Amino acid sequence: MDLNNILSQLGLGGSKDIVYLSVTPGIGLELIQLDIPSRTIKNYSYRPLEYNESLREIADMDEFKRAVEDLFSELKINPKSNVVLNLPMVLFGSKELPLLLADDAVTEALTSEVEQSYIFKRYEPVVSWCDATASQTGDSRKLFYSAIQKNVIDDIKNVLTELGVNLTGVEVSLTSILKALAFTGLAEDQMKDNVSWNMMLINQNGYSICSMIGKNIVEYYEEPLAIKSFEGDEIYNAINASAQITLMSYPANYLYIISTTDMVSAELLSKRINVDGIINFYDNNDFKKDNPLPVSLDVLEDTSHKISLEAIGIAVGSAAGMPVKFNFMTTSSETGIDDPDEPFHVELGSHEFDISPNAARNISLLVSILLVAPVFAVYTIVPMIGKQKQAQLDEINSKLEQTNNEIKRIQEEQNKLNDFDANAEIKKVLGDNRSKLMAYTALGESVPKKLWITYFVAQGDGKFDIKGDCENVEDIYTFFKNMKDSLINTKLRLHKLEMKTNSVDEAVTIDPNMPTDYEFEITNMTDAEVNALAQAAAQATANNGTQNGAQPAKK
Repeated sequence: MDLNNILSQLGLGGSKDIVYLSVTPGIGLELIQLDIPSRTIKNYSYRPLEYNESLREIADMDEFKRAVEDLFSELKINPKSNVVLNLPMVLFGSKELPLLLADDAVTEALTSEVEQSYIFKRYEPVVSWCDATASQTGDSRKLFYSAIQKNVIDDIKNVLTELGVNLTGVEVSLTSILKALAFTGLAEDQMKDNVSWNMMLINQNGYSICSMIGKNIVEYYEEPLAIKSFEGDEIYNAINASAQITLMSYPANYLYIISTTDMVSAELLSKRINVDGIINFYDNNDFKKDNPLPVSLDVLEDTSHKISLEAIGIAVGSAAGMPVKFNFMTTSSETGIDDPDEPFHVELGSHEFDISPNAARNISLLVSILLVAPVFAVYTIVPMIGKQKQAQLDEINSKLEQTNNEIKRIQEEQNKLNDFDANAEIKKVLGDNRSKLMAYTALGESVPKKLWITYFVAQGDGKFDIKGDCENVEDIYTFFKNMKDSLINTKLRLHKLEMKTNSVDEAVTIDPNMPTDYEFEITNMTDAEVNALAQAAAQATANNGTQNGAQPAKK
């Protein structure tokens, strides 16, 4: 069984499912779920949703709400879910600040920088930032930051809350696309350590160039370009003329062109643009030929053609291992720190899965219960069982003493007759009594509350026959399993299990609301041995009845 299924059945996957949404211009609202270990798309659909490119926000929140409801209904997803959302990037930049500046001061400085943008002169920003590299040298450090309108996040969160959905994370399209390239292997050669490359993103407002070394962002440049104003090949000529000059400032081994607008083919542009290095491309639009990941048969073919890199990237989570990550739902002073409510990726041997902090707490609680349960049993249940076992042990010890006396007597006779192997007889008697002792002990430990033993035979050769009554079948199977676990290698079997009735009519008219007695027999004897034992018991009963019955009349 898959580890994810095991966690789900145990209720350890968190109290809510994790669903990934992406607001993708040109497509709409996408809902996607990945199978991380197999790297396949197991669930996907989309709904058209208008996005205002000028204001960088969803045009109609009511339409967004209907789209979410439709997607959850179509894919049969529990509305009480956790959602991680991808939004189109509004603003991205870099800045160098003193190394000793506190996180709160860094956020304040970056917020002041962001507020210079025309969008954030009208709307309050939410800023997320992270260090450019893992280590910093000198007296300053370079930071990358991104910002989204606070009112946009608040509106989205309110809509989802009305639907019972919990918004746990928000990322931007730039980092989602980078994660998708890493996870799918589309940029495997480019993302190797110390390899320099440029990612060129084309959208309907222009293009941006993200200069990279491996998986690390080095520089970012954005060039507005009125692509809609061009016709035919004029678009490619305009992009080529502008980008050639820009790319001269960012020399690299590779250029990776990605087009997110249906107005530009990345493949065609890769043949027109003239730069040094190897050129690769991916059409993240209607020019796309194949999906970067295998798609489940549950996803319609026409629908699967719409799957974007942004949707794949947001669903990857932390599995791609990208160092640059933004999340606009955190309350940390350094907004680049992971959201405490966001699921994180775990690798356990050959298994990979996402787990939320909620689930981690549940697992910790379960482990604590498992650790405490034996201690609780030792101090409560064990003393109660101990008293019962002590009485049985005293009885067995008494019988054992009698047996020892018998052994002593036989040994004395052996010494006299010198034709009897006392040691062999001792071993046999001890073995027989040991088997019986184990049987008595196992019987005492295994009897449930509403189960009664009516007959028990333990023979010296390790043969057992147990009969009894019980009000339910579950307790009978529990008792049977416990006896098998206690008496190892005895090959116990459930020989008989039937309702306890006096006639067929009584069995048919049993009231289902009244408890029903069941008879059972557990043994490791063969059918012939069981029958012989039953016949012997019946004969003994008959003989006893004759002795206690009427005497023949005297003459």
